[in-house]
Amino acid sequence: QLVESGGGLVQAGGSLRLSCQVSVNVNSISVMAWFRQTPGRERVFVARIRRDSVTAYRDSVEGRFTISRDDAKDRVYLQMNNLKPEDTAVYYCAAGPDPFIGPTMDRRSYETWGQGTQVTVTS
Repeated sequence: QLVESGGGLVQAGGSLRLSCQVSVNVNSISVMAWFRQTPGRERVFVARIRRDSVTAYRDSVEGRFTISRDDAKDRVYLQMNNLKPEDTAVYYCAAGPDPFIGPTMDRRSYETWGQGTQVTVTS
C-alpha cells in the first residue's frame, strides 16, 4: 500500500516535498517511482529510484527534482525545487514488481499505485 502526502499550492519558483509512505520495507521493492497526470492526459513518468539507489528523471525536471528513499522510515520522497506552472498535476507514487520487467519509465510496468496528491503551481 502506498500513501502520498505533501502536495499543495505554491508560486512559481517555490518548492515542495512529496512523501510516499510504503507499507513494507521500501528497500525490498525493485523500483519506486513518481508519475504525474493532468486532466485528459495520460500519466507520465517523473522520476524513479531502483533498489540499488540508481535514479532517473524525465528531461523537464532534471536538475530541479530529486527522488530519494529513507529505508528507516519506509518512505520515498520527491523534492521539487524551482517549480513551474507546467509542473501542475496530480502526482502518484508507484511500486514495481519483483522481478521488474519492462521500461522503468513506462507506467504499465508498475503494479501498485497510491491515491495521488495534487500539486498546483501558480505564475
